Amino acid sequence: MQDGYGIERWEDGSRYEGHYKEGMKDGTGTYIWVDKSVYSGEWSENKINGKGVYTWIDGRKYTGEWKSNCMHGYGVYTWKDGRKYEGEYVMDKKCGYGRYEWADGRVYEGSWVNGKQHGKGVYIMPDGTKKIGMWAEGKRVTWVDS
Repeated sequence: MQDGYGIERWEDGSRYEGHYKEGMKDGTGTYIWVDKSVYSGEWSENKINGKGVYTWIDGRKYTGEWKSNCMHGYGVYTWKDGRKYEGEYVMDKKCGYGRYEWADGRVYEGSWVNGKQHGKGVYIMPDGTKKIGMWAEGKRVTWVDS
């Protein structure tokens, strides 16, 4: 059984370099998948757990907390086109308080449930104008205040 620091390579070209405990990835390490996506950070019992950075080949990137291979806790997710989400995740879905920025400068800041805007939030336009509204399952229901 692997124990301590090591490098493991698979026939498909994927590779792990980092710490093992009793034969499992545990501690810090970097895994490179066959498609060249990369995760670098904390592991526990062969799962991505703790803090780390996952970078996809298409330019997306998540920096934050993980639980059982899922984005879970606080994190920052960016897209190559300039979009950005910063906030809470629960098992890979935006959930709790978060801020989503579009590449054109628009911003939604507020409540998220199951990956969608839900509850009270603030919509900020590129010129800085703010509108407070209520959202349900990703759709604005009403403006509360202008």
